[in-house]
Amino acid sequence: MALVGVIMGSQSDWETMRHATEMLDRLSIPHEVRIVSAHRTPDRLADYARTARARGLRVI
Repeated sequence: MALVGVIMGSQSDWETMRHATEMLDRLSIPHEVRIVSAHRTPDRLADYARTARARGLRVI
């Protein structure tokens, strides 16, 4: 179960965010990665945050 949620607004953010996931991998911290645009899909982002605790996330 993921403890950390790594989210980004678009695929183009991956080049920056991949460094965070690489560090989480090195530290053996379970995480999930999602692309969720706050501008294009605000309801999807709100749902992601609202359900985070139930999915076991501790940090977004």
